Amino acid sequence: IPFVSMTSCFRVLQVAVVGFCLLVGSSSSLSSPYGKTTRNIATQVLQGTGPPTVDLNQYNLPWNTIQSEWTANFVQKTTDREEGVYLSAKDQRSNYVDILKFTFARQEGKGLGIELAELAGGRDDGLGITLVTGLVPGGPADESGILPGDSIVEVSILRRSVGTSNDRRLEEMQQLFSVKTECLSYDKTVEAIQSLPAIMPGFEDSYVLAIKRLRRKPKVTVNLQYPPSQNEPDVQIEMFAGENLRQGMLIRGIKLNDPLAKRFDTKSGGNCGAGGLCRTCAVSIQSGGDLLNPQRVAEKQMLQDAPRWRLACKSIVGYGMQEGEMTIRVNPRQW
Repeated sequence: IPFVSMTSCFRVLQVAVVGFCLLVGSSSSLSSPYGKTTRNIATQVLQGTGPPTVDLNQYNLPWNTIQSEWTANFVQKTTDREEGVYLSAKDQRSNYVDILKFTFARQEGKGLGIELAELAGGRDDGLGITLVTGLVPGGPADESGILPGDSIVEVSILRRSVGTSNDRRLEEMQQLFSVKTECLSYDKTVEAIQSLPAIMPGFEDSYVLAIKRLRRKPKVTVNLQYPPSQNEPDVQIEMFAGENLRQGMLIRGIKLNDPLAKRFDTKSGGNCGAGGLCRTCAVSIQSGGDLLNPQRVAEKQMLQDAPRWRLACKSIVGYGMQEGEMTIRVNPRQW
């Protein structure tokens, strides 16, 4: 989708004119890069990393990079997504788009306190890329966790009504009002937010914002050591968190299958093609084992006589979205 760049003439919105405010609330990840969903094509490589054990904000991109890295693509309808234009990263090999959810209480007569700017737009159809550029100091969203470079993709009002029924028991009713703001121009974003219903007496409203954030993919440095008999120099490779160790090594030209190995299942030669049924891709972890996913029962049983070994075909680097360095011995039977 071609956009007319508006980077040099940002228009800033302090969303106080909308007539509502978001108070500091909670945030959580919706479409995680670490395995809760496989629907985000740009983050599929990260699906095996499990729940994060580190603060993912350390992987946020700097503002100057964000301005050139956001892009919008037309996506045809699939079983889990409607046809439309969606934000994504230009460099999907190195970066990914995370989706975060922020929940705030609503107060009458106060605005969001969020500054917005149009990064790309100028189209008759109202499409564009609108980003958060800052938060109003002391405003409702000042400590919300929303950051410059984020893009608001959906704004919802969660409305609760608490009343008393005929038998005096408390009853709670909930309604949800939502507007999509992904890939809209500045004007269309403001228009969408202003279309949400006004505050009504007797109701408690909360705002729920879905936000897309650009982050770089965590990396792991893997030092590979060959047995002296192979007369091969040590090799250092870099892998992204979530990559399968066997696959990542093979596509980087690393020879894995030990010619001295016998299959665990048949006690014969040959490998099982990453099925986890043999031990021909076993490696010895010298350091950095905490950067790999935990072993499952079958792998533990197969390697119970070699506690330092892992099956490369069942190992995921950067588990927990960690970065770090590890050292691996290839063909451990030859050491």
